[in-house]
Amino acid sequence: MVVDQKPVLAVDLGGTKIIAAVVLPDGKIVSRNYCLTMADKGPEIVIDRILTAVNGAIAQAKLKTSELMGIGVAAAGILDIRRGIITTSPNLPDWHDVSLRNILADKLGIVAYLINDASAATLGEHRFGAGRGFDNVLYLTVSTGIGGGIIADGELYSGADGCAGELGHMTIEVDGPQCHCGNFGCLEALASGWAVAREAKTRINWGETSSIVEIAGGKLESITAEKIAAAARQGDRLACDIVAEAANHLGVGLANLVNIFNPELIVIGGGLSKMGDMLLKPARRVLKERAFQLPADTVRVVRARLGSNAGIIGAAAYVFAQCSAAGAEA
Repeated sequence: MVVDQKPVLAVDLGGTKIIAAVVLPDGKIVSRNYCLTMADKGPEIVIDRILTAVNGAIAQAKLKTSELMGIGVAAAGILDIRRGIITTSPNLPDWHDVSLRNILADKLGIVAYLINDASAATLGEHRFGAGRGFDNVLYLTVSTGIGGGIIADGELYSGADGCAGELGHMTIEVDGPQCHCGNFGCLEALASGWAVAREAKTRINWGETSSIVEIAGGKLESITAEKIAAAARQGDRLACDIVAEAANHLGVGLANLVNIFNPELIVIGGGLSKMGDMLLKPARRVLKERAFQLPADTVRVVRARLGSNAGIIGAAAYVFAQCSAAGAEA
């Protein structure tokens, strides 16, 4: 395969599966391979799985590793991107201060970079998706959890340690439910997929009736945000109430972000964004009611465009940007 500029490897390191792809500078994915993470087996096994996925993607693209510009890995958690270390990750429970960047660089013989998965998705949407052409963009992935990223003056803002963008962990209710991060009342604990499912299970256990149970096959443990959304579309009262509560909390979070960052655009991705206007219309209304008028009038809240490819494409974009910057300094 002949290209004007070397492609890069991009890896989305998830708790369940690892996706590896070869990506061109225009964001086009030319090969894609995946395998199960086996996160419970520990770092060494997971790293072997990463290499399996990567080698498969390289083979599909009919390339040699030496023909690649580098590799970028998107992972959830608190990352020290300057040193390429995963300090902790909710998806990788046994990982503590793992120097993933250096390990992969040594094993593959190419430059490697590490980036937070939500920051990668932010970069992907900014370069090639809904945020293209805008200089000040926030990305919020509303899925099982809630993550985010910040584009300021056209560049990804990572903060002093690379930890900026944990938008899902702003406090919305001081005495709210406990979040998986250990804090209380986070946006994630009130408006994420697991929070919505938790609320449904709690209220049904209290005796409220709902078609959610039937949609979940009669099993409370099978209740998900997707099933709640299906029930809400059918007009189920409890499901509609739960979605409305999540939308209200999301709107409060968006208002906070608008007042702090004054973005042109907020891009909403993740599984819950598939609810569309059922979730986003009331959230936009709360934003307008609570944020200062000028930035509230300026901002647009839109759905993401790249879907599950956002992290892969963004990780690749990060490698291209880092390698270009390194080349300019040389």
